Amino acid sequence: MVVVSTIVDLQSRLDSIKKLSIGFVPTMGALHQGHISLVKKSIEENDITVVSIFVNPTQFNDKNDFQKYPRTLEQDASLLEKVGVDIIFAPTEKEIYPEPDTRKFDFGMLDKVMEGKFRPGHFNGVAQVVSKLFDIVKPNKAYFGEKDFQQLAIIRTMVKQLNLPLEIVGMPIMREQSGLAMSSRNERLTAEERAEAAIIYKQLSESLKYSSDHNIEETIKYVTEGINDAKHLEVEYFDIVDGNTLQPITDWNSTDYIVGCIAVFCGNVRLIDNITYKRTN
Repeated sequence: MVVVSTIVDLQSRLDSIKKLSIGFVPTMGALHQGHISLVKKSIEENDITVVSIFVNPTQFNDKNDFQKYPRTLEQDASLLEKVGVDIIFAPTEKEIYPEPDTRKFDFGMLDKVMEGKFRPGHFNGVAQVVSKLFDIVKPNKAYFGEKDFQQLAIIRTMVKQLNLPLEIVGMPIMREQSGLAMSSRNERLTAEERAEAAIIYKQLSESLKYSSDHNIEETIKYVTEGINDAKHLEVEYFDIVDGNTLQPITDWNSTDYIVGCIAVFCGNVRLIDNITYKRTN
């Protein structure tokens, strides 16, 4: 395994193995087993696996959040070497943005709801950096976790818009033993907060049964109030949406792909999660 920090170095190494398939896992570091599940899938399906570690400033709305985001390159590199990653690309901000990226992407209504509503500009920043990374690495496949459900939809749309020749692979949410969705942000939780944060997935899971004889409005209220009852938890949003369009729905029969997406503050740490509602009627 090698760690490279410049585009020239990375591309010179990749140019020497042009006939091999390249799998790519873009990350912001502070890696956990959720990331590792993506990496293992890439290693399984490709000849070469590249993992990028770059905390992208253009997708943060809050400068404090950007500054507090954990940066653990040495620990991450050790973890990636153990699972068999070939190349880590760990560029500086100047390497990725030698000049400001002023591109504006149009995702229609996909980025106007949920995360997009509460974090304006976030997905434009995601699209900026991911499109740059795709152009640099030129992978055959790129891997993303389904925890960031809206992000995955945005990236798939971006790939179609830019007509990029790669496959986007979505991977299931990895959870801690308590049910809490794995996230780099979990490391910022106190022990008490981390234990309480497990209520998020517990309430989402219980809402599957609850929703069988309650409407969408009632289900949203059930999940929101159940989580807000906890000492350290406050729901920012809980939307039940069409999983294809990400638009909120008001009737269980309006689509056959229904996803509940949530953002919750646990203390000062913002956590997201989602769950799919399978209708039997």
